[in-house]
Amino acid sequence: MTGSLIQQRTDWLDKYQPQVRIAEQGWVVSVGDGIVWVAGLPTVAIDDVLEFSDGSRAQVFDLNVNLVGGVLLQATDALTAGTRATRRGKPLGIPVGDELLGRVLDPLGGPLDGGAMPDCAGWRPLEGRAPAIAQRDFVQQPLYTGSKVLDTMIPIGCGQRQLLIGDEGLGRSALALDAVTNQKGKNIRCVYVLIGQKRSTVIGTIELLRRTRAFEYTTVIVAEASALPGLLHLAPFAGCTVAEHWMRQGWHTLVVYDDLSTHAKTYRELSLLLRRPPGREAYPGDIFSVHARLLERATCLNAANGGGSMTALPIVETKLGEIAAYIPTNLISITDGQVYLDRDLFSGGFRPAIDIGKSVSRIGGRAQHPAVKKEAGRMKLDYLQFLELEMFTRFGAKLEAGMEKVIRRGRVLREIFKQDRLSPLPIEFQLAWMVAFNDGLLDEREPRALPEMLAQLEMQVAASGLTLDDGRDQWAALARDWTGEHEADKQGELR
Repeated sequence: MTGSLIQQRTDWLDKYQPQVRIAEQGWVVSVGDGIVWVAGLPTVAIDDVLEFSDGSRAQVFDLNVNLVGGVLLQATDALTAGTRATRRGKPLGIPVGDELLGRVLDPLGGPLDGGAMPDCAGWRPLEGRAPAIAQRDFVQQPLYTGSKVLDTMIPIGCGQRQLLIGDEGLGRSALALDAVTNQKGKNIRCVYVLIGQKRSTVIGTIELLRRTRAFEYTTVIVAEASALPGLLHLAPFAGCTVAEHWMRQGWHTLVVYDDLSTHAKTYRELSLLLRRPPGREAYPGDIFSVHARLLERATCLNAANGGGSMTALPIVETKLGEIAAYIPTNLISITDGQVYLDRDLFSGGFRPAIDIGKSVSRIGGRAQHPAVKKEAGRMKLDYLQFLELEMFTRFGAKLEAGMEKVIRRGRVLREIFKQDRLSPLPIEFQLAWMVAFNDGLLDEREPRALPEMLAQLEMQVAASGLTLDDGRDQWAALARDWTGEHEADKQGELR
């Protein structure tokens, strides 16, 4: 081995020819608020990485006639006006590979969990092109979130981009964490991106993933609130790049961006500091392009390209339920559907507070299992009709017997939809209660008795060993056993 190394060095020396090496060198003009202005780099381009003599790094964000504007990625106290700056030849990237599972990293791939630097064989640039149309396939495999409402009436498919939207404190992150923890044992790799969150929130999320053993198949990318604005901007692109590597290898992946409202505010801050002209709500005109460039990378690849997929769950915040604000409307137009959480429903005790009327999944129904799709059928429409009818009862209006039955069934369904925070449920259980509800086995039940009954059904379904591919008759028999209808039928026959 030593001899081989000596031979390599000898061959290199034999072929070595002295040459003049020309490199541009600039200098810092000013620095502050996470922004650095540099002069003397005439050939630098957007997104190039600048390295400074004190060890700091920045990414080029703006080009002027005489100055280059960059956002700091790493900064030391020694970075001042006059510091030398050089252009790095390699684009900004992050290590990728299975070694990242169970790790907490910053957007540049540095460890935040106290472990060693990930020893990954792979590396990918943060800015990558979205897969071409010819490389994509139709969304055809479901991604189960463990939520009764989502898995039945607003289904999500592998490769879909589904927006979680609502005011702060309504459970958007809880829905996303349910989706991540529900992937245990399903061969789906997850990436959770925390953008601008408080350290206590970051620690709470990581501890939850550890406690539920979801950390075994999850990578967490963190740019907390105290991080440099440049890192906050890069965080979602880093998470997307990690998931994209696995997608290209044929894995199904799930990536959560928590949240893109903070990301948009950070981008607005950087753009205004770089003197870009403000547009609507002071956001720069290219904010739509930034988010579209990120979310377009989530897709389902065809078999010729490995058959992997990346499902994206971006989270966005509204103010006082204003869904028509600039960033929410941008993201709604980019994604394949949205899950809208409503404060009035939350205050009324309906948890998760999903407004079924304003929520939609444009392509998830194609990926739904036929048995689940058949049972869900008209359930959403019937539920929305119930909500309209219920409004009349608040004014003391009298309804005919048929309408009273619709309202009674709607109240039962609303009670079934209620679900505790961070308690994902298997899809087999969802099919069981839908069969029972559609067969009218729950029409005469008191809504307050349903939670205990549903807990018993969950255990009964787990013990039965039934799958979604089993016949409906078997599921109907299980539902009748659960509600005691078989015993009632036998007693009727004896009479």
